[in-house]
Amino acid sequence: MKLSAVKDALNAGVLYGEEQLNKTVRSAGGADLMNAVLATGSKGAVLLTGLNTVDVILTANKANIAAVVFVRGKMPTAEALELAQQFQIPLLRTSLSLFVACGRLYMVGLRGLDGSW
Repeated sequence: MKLSAVKDALNAGVLYGEEQLNKTVRSAGGADLMNAVLATGSKGAVLLTGLNTVDVILTANKANIAAVVFVRGKMPTAEALELAQQFQIPLLRTSLSLFVACGRLYMVGLRGLDGSW
């Protein structure tokens, strides 16, 4: 699935990475515990989270996450946004809850990881 389809399904805005919306994503998962993300093979996944700190971006980079979606209208800190730009990790933002956002992605055909976050 293309990242643009994720954006559309979540009625999300792009905070960074508009030029990467053609990127293919393999799966998605929601988590606020970054150690859980690191413990699961998540290369090419979309990470949905309510956390907005630098730790999310560092985790996404280390885990080869394709993009991060901030839920509940959260905005990343200025430092997190700057780091995402440095690592070239697309950032999106939706007003949906984590539960609803994950459900919408499931309904449009994007499945979770084999492990769980």
